[in-house]
Amino acid sequence: MTQETAEYIAATLRDARNEKGWTQGQLAAELGTSQSAIARMEQGKQNLSLKMIQRLETIFGRSIVNVGKPLMTHLRVEGGRTLSGAVDVNSSKNAGVALLCASLINRGTTVLRRLARIEEVNRIVEVLSSIGVECTWLNDTDLQLRRPAVLNLEAMDVEAARRTRSVIMLLGPLLDQSAEYRLPYAGGCDLGTRTVEPHMQALRQFGLAVEATAGFYTVQAPAEDDQNRSFVLTERGDTVTENAIMAAAHRRGTTVIRNASPNYMVQDLCFYLQMLGVGIDGVGTTTLKISGKPLIDVDIEYFPSEDPIEAMSLITAGIVTDSEVTIRRVPIEFMEIELATLEQMGQQLEISGEYMARNGRTRLVDVTTKPSELRAPEDKIHPMPFPGLNIDNLPFFAVIAANAEGQTMIHDWVYENRAIYLTELNRLGAQVQLLDPHRIYVNGPTKWRAAEVGCPPALRPAACLLLAMLAARGVSELRNIYVIERGYEDLAERLNTIGAKIEYFQD
Repeated sequence: MTQETAEYIAATLRDARNEKGWTQGQLAAELGTSQSAIARMEQGKQNLSLKMIQRLETIFGRSIVNVGKPLMTHLRVEGGRTLSGAVDVNSSKNAGVALLCASLINRGTTVLRRLARIEEVNRIVEVLSSIGVECTWLNDTDLQLRRPAVLNLEAMDVEAARRTRSVIMLLGPLLDQSAEYRLPYAGGCDLGTRTVEPHMQALRQFGLAVEATAGFYTVQAPAEDDQNRSFVLTERGDTVTENAIMAAAHRRGTTVIRNASPNYMVQDLCFYLQMLGVGIDGVGTTTLKISGKPLIDVDIEYFPSEDPIEAMSLITAGIVTDSEVTIRRVPIEFMEIELATLEQMGQQLEISGEYMARNGRTRLVDVTTKPSELRAPEDKIHPMPFPGLNIDNLPFFAVIAANAEGQTMIHDWVYENRAIYLTELNRLGAQVQLLDPHRIYVNGPTKWRAAEVGCPPALRPAACLLLAMLAARGVSELRNIYVIERGYEDLAERLNTIGAKIEYFQD
């Protein structure tokens, strides 16, 4: 960074902070850094990483470096390196966004500890802030939330809401907050038609009325009642289950939800609500009995558990680079099928004894990958609702199967388009054959080669390309990585701690 650039950034930062009416101390608290560091930034005496500049731009909602449209961020990967060492799994993205939505149920103060600092979380925080919730980063990972007595739903940040699919989960906690309000259509990954009708079917059980209009859902709140309810979800979806749970949690009476998802993020949500005093029986099963608590005012701190999808991502990095790497804090209950499938393919793994997550409920282990000769499995690999192989972990088996001797069929029956994106691995030397929108053949082993590839608009296939680049000798480029930033916190930097060589750059 030249001195001229540093001085320009310093002046822009001072202006942005003053426009927001913040002191240097307030900005330091938001960034999880010291006031003296902010002072150095505003004097042009502090070197700023690209990640720090991006965080500042997110906080202030304006460009810090350039005027006009923000530049796209890319990754440059020097592949073919052997990895080594150990890396911790971060807290769950999907649990984090559910807990952010659930904090609206609590009139007291919620502190979420070790929350993933990812773009999906940033967007939900922006939405909550826009409707009046006090969102304060106590440090780099701990977020304090306190909602006002009356939420200003008309002021909702529509742009932030449209950039996340998680906004649909506000329907449950906002069940009867306002007689009528509008919620923007959800965005997020492009995975084909993912209907919101299962959400609506569940919430209609509480009397909620939703009408789709141009770009918005018009929501009419149900009348207050104390009825007991029992219903079955037509889809055992994670977010559908979470929406129904959050609606039931602050509604009088007892609600029985059948065919509920017992997946990791649903369990984390239930643990949090139980600490708020909501009675929930059947956590971890497909039948939940919830005794609602209409007025909740509790000061609470909660640690979201570790993310099994990130765990699978990091394990895949060790496997495709034929490296010995230890992945610490793996939530074993949600990884058992994945690890068993890997062992059937010939992957050698060392698994430690179990210990407890910070939430006191989730069981963790450490997993060490060993260099192994892989073979294609005898049967196809396909996902199932928990306790089956996780739907979001399926794409990583395409990268792993590309390293295995033989042909593997991968059947992604959930999404119409995601399997198509996995054919982008062919640009790096893989042999992926698309059979139909749901099925691919992967033929291995692969002699990976470096290439320049654009990120597909789906999180896990994009991460798969990055992991394949680790195995490809030479220099690869993965372009426009916003979708990865949406679901992973500092993935590139953390891979670098175990021997990868990845750098951010902009055009």
